[in-house]
Amino acid sequence: MSEVTQEQVKAEDNPLLNKIVYKEGPLKDMLVSYVGEKLKPENDEVTVHMIVSVIAEEFPEFVYLLAEENFLRGYQQALEDVEKFNSSQETEPQG
Repeated sequence: MSEVTQEQVKAEDNPLLNKIVYKEGPLKDMLVSYVGEKLKPENDEVTVHMIVSVIAEEFPEFVYLLAEENFLRGYQQALEDVEKFNSSQETEPQG
């Protein structure tokens, strides 16, 4: 039985990671060119996963900030959802 790597699981869970990125503006052009030169993919196609991996390696503070913000927003949304659920339970007639 073959072992499944963590990267394979991530790629299967989120198809956007495998999306090929095209040069559609100055920032994408810079990122695709930089990552392509650094990783030299066989088919010359740069994916979102490749870009994220390179940015995480070379600029971890940026990725950490995005992850932290995403976590805090998700946590806040969960608290709001619980509050709405509790309010709706209080207003429904018991029966």
